[in-house]
Amino acid sequence: MAASFSTSQLGSTFLGERNGICVSSVPVSHLSFRRKTVECKESRIGKQPIEVPSNVVITLEGQDMKVKGPLGELALSYPREIAIDRQESVLKISKAVETRRANQMHGLFRTLTSNMVVGVSKGFEKKLQLIGVGYRATVEGKELILSLGFSHPVKMTIPDDLKVKVEENTRITVSGYNKSNIGQFAATIRKWRPPEPYKGKGVKYADEIVRRKEGKAGKKK
Repeated sequence: MAASFSTSQLGSTFLGERNGICVSSVPVSHLSFRRKTVECKESRIGKQPIEVPSNVVITLEGQDMKVKGPLGELALSYPREIAIDRQESVLKISKAVETRRANQMHGLFRTLTSNMVVGVSKGFEKKLQLIGVGYRATVEGKELILSLGFSHPVKMTIPDDLKVKVEENTRITVSGYNKSNIGQFAATIRKWRPPEPYKGKGVKYADEIVRRKEGKAGKKK
């Protein structure tokens, strides 16, 4: 037998009339919601101006920017949440809208823009060091050849926009004007033989600190 309930029965059930409980009700027309506007704080990195050297030429076309200097040329497309303002020899990156996404991208694109300006004018470099018996590196033409204890040497093709220099067969310097490509190539070199924590053998960054572990101790008599 199907059970049927009327609107009044449902109302009395929810209001507790059957249990003898008096529950006060508020008309829906009297309820109101207040929306609180949250303002995003301005990024400490994003609000810093970028100084443009005299030997750097910047071309702005809408949300696209090209940076040309003595070392090379780079380009970057900005999202619509970011605004670029150039005042003589200074670049300012600001938020076009007050949203969470704009706040997240503000500092990021300011850093990317600064890296472009510094890269085409001064350049960047990343240094690595080989630690281990028989570990050595050489540059032959456009190839970096690594001897890292494998049965065969590791050959890596050097990108056109990067320069690789080897000193004392164990010190590698990767330089160029694109900081992202420099970091990626250096990370690929390190990936072949990351430093192990017991003896510290492997490929590490020059400023990297490898946390060492104590080896297993022999049994005490």
